Amino acid sequence: MGRISVGSLSHPGRNFTGASIDTGPSIHGKRIELLRQVSPALSKLGCLLLRIQLDGVAGPAMRANAERARLPLALAPLEFGAKEADYRRAVDSLLSQGANGLMVVDSPETFRNSRLIARLAAEAKLPSIGAFREYVESGGLMAYSFDLADLMKRCASDVDQIFKGANPANIPFYQTSKFELSINLATASHLGLSVPAPLTASADNVVE
Repeated sequence: MGRISVGSLSHPGRNFTGASIDTGPSIHGKRIELLRQVSPALSKLGCLLLRIQLDGVAGPAMRANAERARLPLALAPLEFGAKEADYRRAVDSLLSQGANGLMVVDSPETFRNSRLIARLAAEAKLPSIGAFREYVESGGLMAYSFDLADLMKRCASDVDQIFKGANPANIPFYQTSKFELSINLATASHLGLSVPAPLTASADNVVE
């Protein structure tokens, strides 16, 4: 997917506005850091993502952060509309490549299949980190990303202003700055992992 250029985030200067969720490569580095805190034995990171993301924004950023962390990657790209059998094959592929940890790269597809992915990760005994708290509520170990509810409120505010006559070119793009950490302690226990107390204390959402 290509990028659309604007004058600046504070003054788009075009006939549109919106929210920028391109948090840069650092969010992938943060997820790696968090997963390593809970699973210090992590030596090869499996990545579950859509094939289209490999050469998009997510793929290169993820590879750059893994290289910076000196962590080898195992990849299991999925197609749009993948079924349970496809997800199961992808997880099996990651295991056969030697992955002992899992990063679920955020997309509408992986979000929709949060419960399935969490179940497969638990069956495979893979410590995992996803994006949104729904993944943790579905049984995933950890999640870290921007606050989705806050983003939706910002977008609704923009729409309200436009309906009231505001020019989109004059409405600043919202740059995500609020992030959430979610941890499932029950899943950690199932995996035989101990979550450091300071990390639990800093989490925005904790599932007991």
